[in-house]
Amino acid sequence: MTLLVLVFFATSTMCFCALAILLRPRPEQTALNQRLAALVSQDTMPAGVGELLLKPSAQTGAFGWSDDMLAEAQLFENLKTLKRQARVDGSVSALILTSSGIGLSALVLTDWITGNLLAALAIAACLAYLPILRLQMRRKRRIAAFDAVLPDAIELCARSLRAGHSLIGAIGNVAEQGPEPVKSEFAEVFRLQNFGLPIRDALMQLMDRMPSADLRVVVTGIMVQKDTGGNLAEIMDHTTTVIRDRIRIKGEIQVHTAQGRLSGWILCLMPVVLLGAINLMSPGYSSMLFHDPLGQKLLYSSIVLLAIGGLIIRHIVNGIEV
Repeated sequence: MTLLVLVFFATSTMCFCALAILLRPRPEQTALNQRLAALVSQDTMPAGVGELLLKPSAQTGAFGWSDDMLAEAQLFENLKTLKRQARVDGSVSALILTSSGIGLSALVLTDWITGNLLAALAIAACLAYLPILRLQMRRKRRIAAFDAVLPDAIELCARSLRAGHSLIGAIGNVAEQGPEPVKSEFAEVFRLQNFGLPIRDALMQLMDRMPSADLRVVVTGIMVQKDTGGNLAEIMDHTTTVIRDRIRIKGEIQVHTAQGRLSGWILCLMPVVLLGAINLMSPGYSSMLFHDPLGQKLLYSSIVLLAIGGLIIRHIVNGIEV
């Protein structure tokens, strides 16, 4: 028991020290940013420098060297894409280190408290997933905010085209006057195009940073217009109408499925609330579930079945695509 406590505190100390090193500012990175800013501010730029400026650096933070070692792994690429879409700075190695530290600490502490290695592994896996879940939720909120203001940005772009601006000029107007987060994303497209990246590649990178179905419709319309010709302002007007209809239909679906979502929450929380209420009214009534081996198996099985039922309800309620 004492050994487990010592291992827990040693693991926690190592994780905190690693995070302190990771979050430490790097003087060489600051100096590099200053040199790049001075180079960009110049009127002339040596050949090939623009491509280097457009290419994101693989070494980010104190553990950039480990990112290079893990760059070929598919999991590394998925986490890197997730961080980029969630607009979170830092290296993927830092995320992996944080998740591993949380999971290992939870494993040692839970095994010390419960004495059940299987339950400790399950809890540790859930807690280790929390940093990734936080990034996924942040990405989801960012995409939802982007979709909410995208129709207004496309309307502004169409008005700029009717006023005589080019497509790049219209994107620049959105980057100056549009709402966030559309403003920052279109500003990145405008910056990349000014550095010499083709507009098609800049828009494809925008879709990679913001995996929105509505944005895919807009980019597809722009690509088709560039290949076949036509009135781009009119295409954007029709696209805006389609996007707003999708938003309206999705809102109606949310209203009609509200009862199902509420039922799912009630069904998932009711066993936990009843168990707590019974223990408050009659202490020790359910002690067999926590101390008897058969009771523990029943408790773990009920938790797994409850989680599966919640996922099924969530899939039924949210499985309607517009």
